[in-house]
Amino acid sequence: MQGSNREAVRVAVLADSDTRWKWGALTARRITTATAEPTGFVLRGRATPTARQLAETGVSTTTPREVTGADFLRAVRDAEARGEGYDVVVLALVGGTVRAVLQGLADLDLDRRPVIVTGYVGVVYEKLTDGLLLRHGADVVLANSRHDAERFRAVYEGVGAGADSVVEAALPFLGGAPHTPEAGRDTLVFAAQPSVPATRTERAYVLRRLIEHARLHPHREVLLKLRSKPGEHTTHLEEFPFQKLVRELEPPANFRLVYGHMGEVLDRTDLLVTVSSTAALEALHRRIPTAILTDLGVREALGNHHFVGSGLLVSFDRLDKGLAPTPDETWLARQGVASDGSYEAAFDTARDRVTALLALPALPPIAPYYTAETAPGYLPGILARHRLDVTAPEPRESGLRRIVRDAARGAYRHGVQRVAPVIRRLGEL
Repeated sequence: MQGSNREAVRVAVLADSDTRWKWGALTARRITTATAEPTGFVLRGRATPTARQLAETGVSTTTPREVTGADFLRAVRDAEARGEGYDVVVLALVGGTVRAVLQGLADLDLDRRPVIVTGYVGVVYEKLTDGLLLRHGADVVLANSRHDAERFRAVYEGVGAGADSVVEAALPFLGGAPHTPEAGRDTLVFAAQPSVPATRTERAYVLRRLIEHARLHPHREVLLKLRSKPGEHTTHLEEFPFQKLVRELEPPANFRLVYGHMGEVLDRTDLLVTVSSTAALEALHRRIPTAILTDLGVREALGNHHFVGSGLLVSFDRLDKGLAPTPDETWLARQGVASDGSYEAAFDTARDRVTALLALPALPPIAPYYTAETAPGYLPGILARHRLDVTAPEPRESGLRRIVRDAARGAYRHGVQRVAPVIRRLGEL
């Protein structure tokens, strides 16, 4: 690249969960000309994934390094000092963390800063405006569909912020062979989500209806696809794991809980059912019959309102009767599903944008929308929640100190995910 004076493009990915690591690593490959694996970092926090969760994403043979935000900034600074600075940094993070890291990268005052790319790991159905404004300042804000690109630009333009960073692309993990029915195979897969629905009553209802469906259709295999095992953490907190709720029931033999790579599960799926999981878009891309549940309402809190107009909204009663929804083709085209064969070209514009930025003699200063002038009552709190002081000495850990730290972090996560929900429920009595 002319601007970077390097023979190869060096890419770093910073993620804060297993799903965002998957999105970030795959995005890095699709929007750059890098031939080497991206250097991976996972942010230390309540959702830090286990080695099993990272391996299950199937996106890299190299385990990303667990870091704090300050550790990551030091790594970027030190790489440049060695003459091995990153050309591109992909931030696969929640909005507030993106804004904090943008500030940290700006404060490093590098001779040549990396091109900064960010976006969303799936369907954007909540906190659209807040999340977008926190991401403003990145060089490229990826939209996973035409629908999202239009919404993103409308938000930025509506507050008087530049919208040139918004680039239409697609979800980077769509793929797999088109659905092909097999004689004698009839598999329904329910794609679970850790926080949708959120209440114990609603999650128990979904589980009960799945089990009843399995009993009504004894020749159909009914699989409940789970994202994490008990004790593991993902993007959202899961107060009522299906694994625990199912212990109170007696499911038939044709009902099972399954884990693993979503693409491999979809290889044997004949009907994908969910409330609002991004797995629905993966299934639709492969032309797998897909159903979005309405039993608990069509509500913003559930995210299934995103599928209004899709032709996919259906209740368990109708599924029990054998109904298979037919998707609306116009809706599919606007949602970046690209089941018409156009998927490989979906990242061309983003790749061209990154290439053009890398060719510039110098990149402009990072200029987020949220500053001390535009949001003096909001931004300081965002930055204060992230300890990004790279000037502080990096602590040296003994083996004992590391064991104590890991134990303390495990206790903290247990408190957040197990003890705190119980206390909240007791307070409601």
